[in-house]
Amino acid sequence: MFKAVLGGAGTPGFDRSFLEGAIEVDVDALADGEGNVNIGGIMEHIEEAGIHSGDSACAIPTFSLPTEVLDTLRLWTVALAKRLGVLGLINIQYAVQLGASRHSPAKAFILEANPRASRTVPFVSKAVGRPLVNYATRLMAGQTLAELGFIAEILPSHIALKEAVLPFAKFAGTDVVLGPEMRSTGEVMGIDTDFGRAFAKAQLGAGTRLPLHGTVFLTVNDRDKSGIAAIAEGFAELGFRVIATEGTYKVLQRHGLGCELVLKLHEGRPHIGDAIVNGEVQLIVNSASGGEANTDAKLLRRTALARKIPVVTTLAGAKAVIAAIRSLQTAPVAVTALQDYSF
Repeated sequence: MFKAVLGGAGTPGFDRSFLEGAIEVDVDALADGEGNVNIGGIMEHIEEAGIHSGDSACAIPTFSLPTEVLDTLRLWTVALAKRLGVLGLINIQYAVQLGASRHSPAKAFILEANPRASRTVPFVSKAVGRPLVNYATRLMAGQTLAELGFIAEILPSHIALKEAVLPFAKFAGTDVVLGPEMRSTGEVMGIDTDFGRAFAKAQLGAGTRLPLHGTVFLTVNDRDKSGIAAIAEGFAELGFRVIATEGTYKVLQRHGLGCELVLKLHEGRPHIGDAIVNGEVQLIVNSASGGEANTDAKLLRRTALARKIPVVTTLAGAKAVIAAIRSLQTAPVAVTALQDYSF
C-alpha cells in the first residue's frame, strides 16, 4: 500500500508533527520545450531525512524503496516539471516513510522542487553514463529529448554510491555529528556490482579506512535504542567484539546479545576514553541527543577523530558500514575502469 501526501502548513488537516525515520530521495530530471520529461536518476539517501542532502551518502539505483513508491515519485516529478514549465534540469527532494508492515501504507512528502541543476548532477551523470549538463544545455538551445536520444530512464546494473567528504579533522573543536546544516567540502563516488563493495570504495575515496576486525563501541540515544540490537548483532556476526555504555548495554542484554559494559567518562576509570586512547577501539557507533552532543559524547568523537577511528553517527550509516565490512572480509576491493561498466 502507498499513500501520497502533498501539502504544506497552510493545507487544511496538515499534520504539523515531525517526520521520524523517513528516507530522503533526490530525483534529477530533464525537460524539453515540447513538454517531454525524462528521469535522469533517482537517488536513495542512506542517512535519514533531516541530514543535509549534501552530507548524506546516496545510491543509484535505489536499494530499499518499493516499486509503487518509485512509480509515484516518477509521476510527481514529471507532473511538477511540466507544471513549472521547466526547460533543462530540475531537482526534487522527497521524504518517504515506509509502513511498519506490508499492510500499513508508505507515505511520500515533497520537501522541495528546484527548477535548476543540483550538486547531484555530476554524480548522476557518472552513475548512468550520460552527460546531463550537456543535454540540459542543448535542450535550452532548442533541441528535444528525442533528438538527444534520451527518452527513457536508465537503470544501471551496477551500484553507484556517493559519499560526502567532511573537513572535521581540519577544524579543532568541531563536532562530527551530522545535521540540517551542510558541512561537506566535496564528494566521492564508489561503484561496483555489490552495494557493500560500492560503499567500501566510497569510504576509501573519502579518506575513511574501515576496520575488518577488532572492537566496536556502541552508544546511542533513546530514539535509536530500538534499532541498536540489529546493529550489534551484525557486528558480532562479522567477528567484532562489542562494548557499550550502560543504557545501550542494557538494551543489548535484554535481546540476549553478547556485549561488554564500559564506563562513561564521569563514571570512573578505566573508561571509554581510556580505551580509545589506548587503541582498544577500532570503530564507534554513536548518535547524540540534546545536551550530550556538547559534553562527554562530543569529547569522545573528537578523540576518535584525532586517532583516525571511524565514527558513525546514524543507524542507517552503521548498516551500510556492516555491509561494506562484510564485502571486504569476503574479497579484496577490485579496480574497474568506469568505461568498463555497462550503461
